[in-house]
Amino acid sequence: MSLRADTPAPPGARIRRFGPVQRWVHRTTAALMGICVVTAAILYIPQLAVAVGRRELVVRVHECAGLALPVPVLLGLASRAFRTDLRFLNRFGPHDRTWLRAALARDKRHSSRPAGKFNAGQKVYAAWIAGATLVMLGTGLLMWFTHLAPLVWRTSATFVHDWLALTIGVVLAGHIGMALGDPEARRGLRTGTVSREWAKREHPLWRG
Repeated sequence: MSLRADTPAPPGARIRRFGPVQRWVHRTTAALMGICVVTAAILYIPQLAVAVGRRELVVRVHECAGLALPVPVLLGLASRAFRTDLRFLNRFGPHDRTWLRAALARDKRHSSRPAGKFNAGQKVYAAWIAGATLVMLGTGLLMWFTHLAPLVWRTSATFVHDWLALTIGVVLAGHIGMALGDPEARRGLRTGTVSREWAKREHPLWRG
């Protein structure tokens, strides 16, 4: 039985934030995304390409990791808890607009950033990375199966794929930087539980 973030609890009490399925989906997706980013860097940075060599192998690893990216989420849909979290991520409320305004104004007071289980920044990031992944998958398929479309389409797909990959790398670096600055959030993804104090401070509207 989990504790609510706003109910009395013994000092040091912990609240369940993520179950095993959510943690597995996050870890597996992160690993596949990491492989895509690393192999893309090897393919597009000449110094890395020369140092690593075996370009054909790197291309195949990149393609397989890219094709596998949606698989963890699709498998996770079999879990009711995972589907519930997706609904939370897809639902924006008035408090999310308040959170975004405070973030844009660089207002770091916790009282000015109300959040449920996921804050507005996490929701925006999840929506953006999901859309970017689908675009990368589509453009990648056009580049891989050259008979699927005329040359102008393939050229456009290559342009979009390359520049979106660079954007994803920058956004992922920001995401990792935010995670490094919040050890308790990382612990929640690693162990599934967070401290009651952290939940009340960072996600006061969440009912764990």
